[in-house]
Amino acid sequence: MTLQDLHIDKSWTLFLDRDGVINRRFEDDYIKKWEEFEFLPGVLDSIRIFTERFGKIFVVTNQQGIGKGIMTERDLENIHNRMQEEVRYEGGRIMKIYHSPYREEEKSVFRKPKAGMARKAKIDFPDIDFQRSLMIGDSITDMQFGRNAGMITLFITRESDEMKDSGHLIDMVFPDLKSVADQLVENG
Repeated sequence: MTLQDLHIDKSWTLFLDRDGVINRRFEDDYIKKWEEFEFLPGVLDSIRIFTERFGKIFVVTNQQGIGKGIMTERDLENIHNRMQEEVRYEGGRIMKIYHSPYREEEKSVFRKPKAGMARKAKIDFPDIDFQRSLMIGDSITDMQFGRNAGMITLFITRESDEMKDSGHLIDMVFPDLKSVADQLVENG
């Protein structure tokens, strides 16, 4: 399967993970304030291209730093407001950001890999068709989330080892978000 095979138009929905896909991921830590947030190269231009192609774009992100008391909902809201401003300034549009503040051990249905955030999006936007939706993420839990919701999954990685036991969850692999956008443009 390739992006060209999908014939993506405005009837399609795009779900994006945040850390490691949109912004630089902190290993063993959390982005707690805007000053720590750093867009990955080509991301803002990519989101602009996605905005031209997809009908809806959402971000779905686990943020257990809130559940651990390391940051607050307000801290996250400030980061996301600034992120949205930058995206809009560059011509992109993210319709809504869904986040899960729950710790992993809480096993919440709203924490990836479970599909609760996708279900919330479907309640808010009933015309979402998960069979015409892509999930782009950089972790196996993102791929499981996409599969659990019935989406096509795109895995962002430069490490083929990460996919060894999880190939059945992954429809396509790209090194970064820019490569996805470039392929969309290339395919018209």
